[in-house]
Amino acid sequence: MMQKFAYVRPKSIDEALSFLAAENAVVHAGGTDLLGCLREKIFEAGLVVSLSRIGELRGIRKTKEGGIEIGALTTITEVSEHPLVRELYPGLAAAASEVGSPQLRNQGTIGGNLCQKPRCWYYRGEFHCLRKGGDTCYAVEGESRFHCIFGGDSCFIVHPSDTAPALTALEATVHLRGPGGSRSIPMGEFHVPPSKDPQRETELRPGEVLMGVSLPPPPAGLRSSYRKVRARRSWDFALAGVALAVVMAKGKVVRARIVLSGAAPVPWRSKEVEECLTGRKLDAETARIAGEAAVTGARPMAGNAYKLPLFKGVVKEQILAMGAA
Repeated sequence: MMQKFAYVRPKSIDEALSFLAAENAVVHAGGTDLLGCLREKIFEAGLVVSLSRIGELRGIRKTKEGGIEIGALTTITEVSEHPLVRELYPGLAAAASEVGSPQLRNQGTIGGNLCQKPRCWYYRGEFHCLRKGGDTCYAVEGESRFHCIFGGDSCFIVHPSDTAPALTALEATVHLRGPGGSRSIPMGEFHVPPSKDPQRETELRPGEVLMGVSLPPPPAGLRSSYRKVRARRSWDFALAGVALAVVMAKGKVVRARIVLSGAAPVPWRSKEVEECLTGRKLDAETARIAGEAAVTGARPMAGNAYKLPLFKGVVKEQILAMGAA
């Protein structure tokens, strides 16, 4: 049974922040993850603060520098279909198009997609696991086929977002506002690894709201893409995926940012693959070497060693596809 809570719809950010100062207050954006968490008693909510009436949190705008700003309440469908996103950052458009199902993309928001809770069945189930304040990650001795191969440390979830890896590869910035004012964080530093705190997913502080994300102007020669492998065509989260953002000049890679999805508790930047690509052509040999490098340092668990060939293959195929584009 759903727990009881009060519900408010403030008209401004300042009003929302005043409500969020209350004990057990939570933010409601699209609600596709929040309502499931409340039903499953992942956390308690005495007050649900809806942001739906705050217009400044919606929309996609081009900046004077030539990048874009995306409001936190912008739906995933809007991100995937917006002409500016498709033109300047096709990798982000592709990532957004891979989120969930059409219904979830129509309702879910970019802010919610970045802040969603893990999908680990122990965390979502009736287990007092480490992430819920216990002292055990049950995946270590239990069923681990959907868990991480990098960065697990004490908790072995995988980060569920598709847009976060793409935004990290594209060097986006997250903008927050709270009781202490406004602040900005590089997308690559927004998510919290278990080694830092196994009970937090993001750097959001109590009472803060994610206002939106901004992307820098795309440099000349930028190519970006996103590929996701999953068990079913819709509804499923990534078993393995890769966001590529490479800058080409004279037929060679001069800069690369590669971020894996379905691999780690946070979007996992693969500097090993980046090093393999830099200074090289995007040809078959480069793709082969990069595919092997993609699993450098991986530590599979008892049930998820199948992810190693998956990551090798998906990285190799995406590099070949980008080279042929």
